[in-house]
Amino acid sequence: MADDAGRLYGKPEVRIDGAAKVTGQARYASDEPVANPAYAYLVTSAISRGHITGMDLAAAEAVPGLLDILTHETVGKEAKPPVGPDQKPTTTTLETTQVWHDGQIIAVVVADSFEAAREAAHRVVVHYAPETPSATFDSPGAEAEVRKTDEQHKDPAKGDAPAAFAAAPVKIDARYETPTQHHNPLELFTTTCVWDGPKLTIYEPTQTMYGLKAAVAKQLGMEPADVRTISRYVGGAFGSKGAATSRTVWIAIAARRLKRAVKLVPTRDQAFTIATYRAETRHHLQLAANRDGKLQALIHEGWEVTSRPSSYNVSGTETTARMYACPNIATKVNVVHADRNTPGFMRAPPDTPYMFALESGMDELAHELGMDPIELRRINDTQTDPVDGKPFSSRSLMKCFDAAAAKFGWAKRDPKPGAMRDGDWLVGYGCATSCYPSNIGPAAARLSLTPRGKAVIQLAGHEIGTGAYTTVAITVAGGLGLKVTDIQVFMGDSNLPPVPVAGGSNNAASTAHVAAKACEEIRQKLALAAVQNNAGIFAGADPSKLRLTDGALAGPDGRREPLETAVGRVAGGALEVHVENVPEGLPPDAAAGLYQGKMAMSRGTGRKDVTAYAFGAQFVEVRIHALTREIRTPRIVSAFASGTIVNPLTAYSQYMGGAIWGVSSALHEATEIDLREARYVNDNLADYLVPVNADIDHLDVIFVPEEDSRVNPLGIKGIGEIGIVGMNAAVANAVFHATGKRIRKLPIRIEHLL
Repeated sequence: MADDAGRLYGKPEVRIDGAAKVTGQARYASDEPVANPAYAYLVTSAISRGHITGMDLAAAEAVPGLLDILTHETVGKEAKPPVGPDQKPTTTTLETTQVWHDGQIIAVVVADSFEAAREAAHRVVVHYAPETPSATFDSPGAEAEVRKTDEQHKDPAKGDAPAAFAAAPVKIDARYETPTQHHNPLELFTTTCVWDGPKLTIYEPTQTMYGLKAAVAKQLGMEPADVRTISRYVGGAFGSKGAATSRTVWIAIAARRLKRAVKLVPTRDQAFTIATYRAETRHHLQLAANRDGKLQALIHEGWEVTSRPSSYNVSGTETTARMYACPNIATKVNVVHADRNTPGFMRAPPDTPYMFALESGMDELAHELGMDPIELRRINDTQTDPVDGKPFSSRSLMKCFDAAAAKFGWAKRDPKPGAMRDGDWLVGYGCATSCYPSNIGPAAARLSLTPRGKAVIQLAGHEIGTGAYTTVAITVAGGLGLKVTDIQVFMGDSNLPPVPVAGGSNNAASTAHVAAKACEEIRQKLALAAVQNNAGIFAGADPSKLRLTDGALAGPDGRREPLETAVGRVAGGALEVHVENVPEGLPPDAAAGLYQGKMAMSRGTGRKDVTAYAFGAQFVEVRIHALTREIRTPRIVSAFASGTIVNPLTAYSQYMGGAIWGVSSALHEATEIDLREARYVNDNLADYLVPVNADIDHLDVIFVPEEDSRVNPLGIKGIGEIGIVGMNAAVANAVFHATGKRIRKLPIRIEHLL
């Protein structure tokens, strides 16, 4: 039963794969041993728009050890064009001579060694017919269009927001901007391909085992059953490895041409253009309220950059329109096409940029009203979705604010901007709402239980650093009445039963529910066999009352039967089940789509019965030197209510990492773009700024208890992305409190405060 599966939830459990990771035994994709590999190196475009008119390969072909050079002329017709993260058209690579963006893959060099491949790649001479590129917003030639709505992306609206805004006594009308940002995971975007006759095996870090398998099969015109993907561990992802990219198919073709394994490990700077990123956004936010602080109008229009052929967008107004009680709402999203690579998922893709605008605007409104920012949010808190009137499955937002405010010492805050000081340092306090929709997808699993009380569960899950192996093991241990150390978990292989993409914070909910269902199926089989056995101690008992606990089948009256007896009654060796779980609200064929690599998700904003979100509150203290304007963040307090917490130990890490990334989003991270050449400038870890230990002094994370039986049977809301949301606004709000200067464009830097 669900209650049994969750019996170990909430108890800290060390990662079952921790030792393997710290000792180097955990095999990441490029670590997988393959026989006699050749090595690939990418040639990428030196222009951002135009066509290739020719390639001079003579110098490259003279490099000792060179094996092959793949170009549009040699292999361009061997693969169908790829699709973007939204499964719609995107930029191409070797298919034609067209150059869509700087750093586009235009050739693949393969040699006996990495060094030879690199040298040969640098000797390839490419001739171009360049055209003037458009880099971003306001660039000549950039094309804007209103985003097309669909089932996933809508424009929430109700009432007459423009009229209500015009009539309201207190208004905020402001514009905000967030920059381009790149994931920069420690593990690069590697690919190794091996053919065995018609069968292809791909070793690649991915958040979508079956999605990658299906995408490559489609591009190569193969049966998906002939493609196997392996990704046992992923060394950082959070969206960047959530969809297939163009590189994979060319490495597969290279391996097929050579009849030899081919391994690609791209460079750090290439990662900026061969994978996805968070695109820059702009926002026009209008808030109107009565003198008592009650919102009367919310108007939010956003603009997002994407590539020329792609329509990809994140559309965070789905969230901002639902945060606070408001009778009049209007939203709109625009897409701006420029000569750039296609963006994609990056931790809390819509919510991180769009909530920056809303939560900055709420702080501005509170200041205009002369009201405490927390109280403004309390006045506009609601247990009902303001867009469509559905109840929230649960909403503990103000509990989070109260817990975090008490820990932070918010009551000591002098509301006057610039009033708090410690020597040469201006002190500012800021807060913001955090949130993320609660999603869950269909999943399948294979579970076996031996008479000796050992269990093995297999599913094509994804360990992207979140502790997925451990959460599954905890669930199975609870469901079968065993210890976590008795459970062996196999993931990261498409030969195992499918689960959805590890994104949208659905991973724990999706895998835990299918694991719990598998445990229940085993319990039912053992219980039914026990009560039907005339000679057993449970003969004639009610099978629904029997439980698996402490290595035995037990009844409510204390009678116990060893697992060896219970399992031996129904299986000669191990008892094995294969189960599929389809969450409520999804069609029955959603599980079948998994095997084809199709994405299906019961989304927190798309359900008919409730709107499901996790909520939180971000608090930060900033200190700004009165003379140099150096910015420091000595204290952070974050509180979150995310339903059932499977493993507090790894959950704390997720929350903490998200909060740190939020500070990074506010003060450090921005991919700088050469506006003339449409080229990324700081495409390395020396110039792309991220926080280090000295930047993050003291950080507290508070778990606000929350039970939610409506979100899903186990009450799991997901925590992977909520931690980052709102922190960028909290920092900006604290900077305003410290200085009286409102910064509406991220990241905030010294020069903005001089």
